[in-house]
Amino acid sequence: MDVFEMEFAKVYPMLVAKAERKGRTVDEVYKVTCWLTGYTKENLIELMNSDSTYGEFLDGAPMMNPDRLNVKGRICGVRIEEIEDPRMRDLRILDKLVDDLAKGKAIEKIIGT
Repeated sequence: MDVFEMEFAKVYPMLVAKAERKGRTVDEVYKVTCWLTGYTKENLIELMNSDSTYGEFLDGAPMMNPDRLNVKGRICGVRIEEIEDPRMRDLRILDKLVDDLAKGKAIEKIIGT
């Protein structure tokens, strides 16, 4: 199954679990997700309680942060800046933000706050 067709409520908890296994919090995952997408924490909770897909989550983002294009590096062996499909790039950027959290990077360094 295409990741964009998967239920948001099934995919997002996996990102949270990845961060929590390394001692990070769900609120930190919300923070990087909100920074990236423009959603509020409340919006994300609503999405978790809906049948929205991961694609709908990305496509319906209130305002993708233009600074997301400054996120560099590899995720799953692929350089983010080389991903041509904008949806897939945004998906991988969120993966990278959560990965950086899990690696212990300070949230201020991740999203520049």
